[in-house]
This record gives sequence, structure tokens and C-alpha cells, in this order.
Amino acid sequence: MSWHPQYRSSKFRHVFGKPASKENCYDSVPITHSVHDNHFCAVNPRFIAVVTERSCGGAFFVIPLNQTGKLDPHYPRVCGHKGNVLDIKWNPFNDFEIASCSEDTTIKIWDIPKQLLTRNLTACKKELMGHTRRVGLVEWHPTAANILFSSGYDFKVMVWNLDTKESVIMSPVRTITCHQGTILSMSFNTNGSLLATTCKDRKIRILDPRAGAVLQEANCTEHRANKVLFLGHLNKLLSTGTSRWNNRQLAVWDQDNLSKPLSEVDLDGSSGVLFPFYDVDTNMLYVVGKGDGNIRYYEVSADKPHLSYLTEYRSHSPQKGMGVMPKRGLDVTSCEIFRFYKLITSKGLIEPISMIVPRRSESYQEDIYPPTAGAWPSLTAQEWLRGMNKEPVMVSLRPCSELLSPEPLLPERPPSVSTAPSNQTEKVVVEDGRRSFSLPEETAPRQAAAERRPEEKTARLTNGFDMMECPPPKTENELLQMFYRQQEEIRRLRELLTQREVQAKQLELEVKNSRMGSERF
Repeated sequence: MSWHPQYRSSKFRHVFGKPASKENCYDSVPITHSVHDNHFCAVNPRFIAVVTERSCGGAFFVIPLNQTGKLDPHYPRVCGHKGNVLDIKWNPFNDFEIASCSEDTTIKIWDIPKQLLTRNLTACKKELMGHTRRVGLVEWHPTAANILFSSGYDFKVMVWNLDTKESVIMSPVRTITCHQGTILSMSFNTNGSLLATTCKDRKIRILDPRAGAVLQEANCTEHRANKVLFLGHLNKLLSTGTSRWNNRQLAVWDQDNLSKPLSEVDLDGSSGVLFPFYDVDTNMLYVVGKGDGNIRYYEVSADKPHLSYLTEYRSHSPQKGMGVMPKRGLDVTSCEIFRFYKLITSKGLIEPISMIVPRRSESYQEDIYPPTAGAWPSLTAQEWLRGMNKEPVMVSLRPCSELLSPEPLLPERPPSVSTAPSNQTEKVVVEDGRRSFSLPEETAPRQAAAERRPEEKTARLTNGFDMMECPPPKTENELLQMFYRQQEEIRRLRELLTQREVQAKQLELEVKNSRMGSERF
């Protein structure tokens, strides 16, 4: 009997990494030399933030995304901390707000101005003071507005409600004290109802973040976990760490039973920490090793063996850390499904690396861009603290569309700011037979909407197009792409209109028949 190899059919088998050209990188950036096991970089569709070296206190750069090339040696910094900055995270619902934590035991919330910084930013929006030792990690809640988590070397995880008037918050709304060592990583599930942590006491824990109770706990005797991730809706966890033989290792766990891992994959004998990044939309896992030059990627499934190796991106330059662009900031016209920002300390360089699915067609690829989490919260801070859970607001990545499902949450207005006029209503958009909601300009994050001036908005609009969100075509190829997209959209809307007319006629017929029946009786 002949032997035939088994091949897995996958649309991501040929994904490849494409590094940016030299002029599209960020050069001469004094990246921090801290040995802390963090990314030291945070990215959103407007800015890239990177922790830098400073002689006194801690600081980080906030660079506009399109400002590539060599960085000015006197470029202004965000420098309000008294100790080294250990972690930075952008607010997922506000592209102009960032959180930072430091060795000075504080967490600071910063408002980044829309215009370029002309001098060092030292005044923060809010300061959180509750930890007694240095703070190593900060994480924003994935669905609730103004909820921030922090963990420190005092073995505590603190939950902060930023929806207050105070500029200095002295006490968190919840303190979780179940850990017996330094917390190494934190990860939320998709709706933020569960929190997974790894700790130096060699345990993986799944916590109820509101009650602080431990729901599941794993004693990692043979697999020493360092980082942990929820694997989307697969009801599983992934951890990276080392085996008993000091080999770097990946482990997949059942979320409801952490007694032993479902599968383990040994990688190599290097000593650098493995940073996992999971794309919940494509079920792809990217594994980046600190000090390595390569990026491995896998496809994750609910069935064994759970992790299917695809290939890897290789480079000779070792990475200090990695930033990741949110899905709404990707270039869908080039079939880009993920983008890294690689910190190369030895060269003072930040190199964007795009993960691309090779496709011959230049039209929008619906199968590799399912609806993804948008930039709107689905819960207020008070609703989440009262026990409510909601899935993220979903948005389509189709160019020039902002189709949301379910209805996004209107941001809360502070008492000092006047509310929007009552005649500004939501615009209903029909997408594939389902009702979706498109928010007006005033429902965008508070900082972006409040600071936008009327003359700036008028200058951006040309023939009904937003020059920033949907720029005009520059080449004949881009013009053809826009034409084809418009024709496809017209055809789809005509089909939907025909369906609505048929439904209306059927409804009229049913009403007429019911009336005739009632007249007979």
C-alpha cells in the first residue's frame, strides 16, 4: 500500500512577511535598553509610541505614523515619570489617549495633541497611585470604556475606573491579591469577562476580574509559562515558556480544565522570551522571540493538533520588542492581514513588517477580512462594573465603509461639555440583509470629536469624500479599483432594493388577504 502525505488546505499557507523599505522605516530612534520583558512599543492608525532612553526619569516618543525617515535628535518626548517607563498601551477607543506605567510605582494617562508636539509633554491627564512597588504591565479593557488594569511587583492586579473627575486617583475599584509572585502577563477573553495571568510562582490563573476570584488554576511543573493568551472563541488558552529541559515551548490549554495542556510544541533551545500574538479574525498565531530575527506563524484550530505550523519570516536583525497595528489600520488593498513594528536597538531602527496573503485579484478580499472589533466601546465603565458583558462592536474593513454591528455605545459626556443636538440621529445602513448602524461624527471618541475644528473638517471633504479616511486615487490602477468597488456597491444596493420591494409587495398582499378574511367573517 502506497503512502500519501496529508496536506492541509489553508488560505494562509503562503503568507509571507514583507519588510518596509528604508525610507518607510523610523531611523535614529534611541530605543530603550531596559531588560524588562515587554514590547516597549504601541501602535494605532495615527501614532507609533516607543519607550526611549533618558538620563533622568522615564520617557517615550509619540511619532505620527506617516513621519518616517530619520528622527530629529531634539524630537520632543512624553516625560512625566520619575523612573524608567516599563509599558505603554494606546486606548483602543481613543487614538489620542495612551497609558504608561513606570518604576516610580505610578500609572499615567496622557492626552496626545492632534498637532505635532513642539516641546516635551510633562502634564498628564490622570495619575493613578496605588501600587507600592514598580508597575510592570498595563492593559485596557477590550469592550468597556475607561477601564484599565495594572499589575506591579507588589504581586497585585488593580482595576481602575477612569470615568471620574479627579486628576489623581489614589485607590482602584478592585485589587486582586491571589498571586504569590510577580505577574508576567495578562490577557482578556473577547468580551472581557475573564482575565488570564501568568506568574513567577509557575501558575496560570483564570480570574473573574470584577470579583477577583480564581476560577481555574494550573500548576506548571513541566511547562514553565511566561506569557499567556486567550485564543478567541475557541475556548482555549495558549502559553509560551520553557520545558523541563529548558527548550522554548508552546502549550495549548482547555479553558475549562487546566489540569494538563492539550498539546505542547518544542521550538528550540534559545533563552529569549517568546511573545505570542493572536489574530482572532483569521485564527493565526504569530510567535516572536526576544533577541531572535524570525517570526513563526501557525494556524490555530479547535481540533488536534491545535497548532499547525505554516512558515516563518527570517531576518538577520534581532528584535528588542514588537508593536502591532490594529486591524482597522491595515492596508486591505494589498491583502495585508497583520503588521508588526520591529524594534532593532543596535541600529536605532523601527522596521514595519507586513504579513501579506498573495492574491492575484486586486479587489477587496472578503474571506480574509471578516468583521473585526472596531474603535467603539460596547459598555460604559459603570455597566461593566455592575456585571454586564457584551461582545465588541464589529466593523467592516471594506474601504470607505463604517458598518457596525451591534449598535455601538455612545460615549459618555462629562458634565462640563454640552451634549450634541437632538436632531443628530443614527444613520441606518443595510449590509447583506442585516441592519447596521453608522455613527455620526459626534459619536467618535471624545477627544477626536471635541478638538476637530469646522474649518479642518470642511477642508478635508472633497466631492463628499473624506480625504483622510478615503484619499482620492493617485494612479490609474487605484482609479480602476475605486471604479470596480463603486460598481459592486451599486449592484449590491440594487439587489437589496429589489429584495425590499418584493418584501413590501408580499406584506401588502398579506394585509389585503387578512382584511378580506376579516370581512367574510
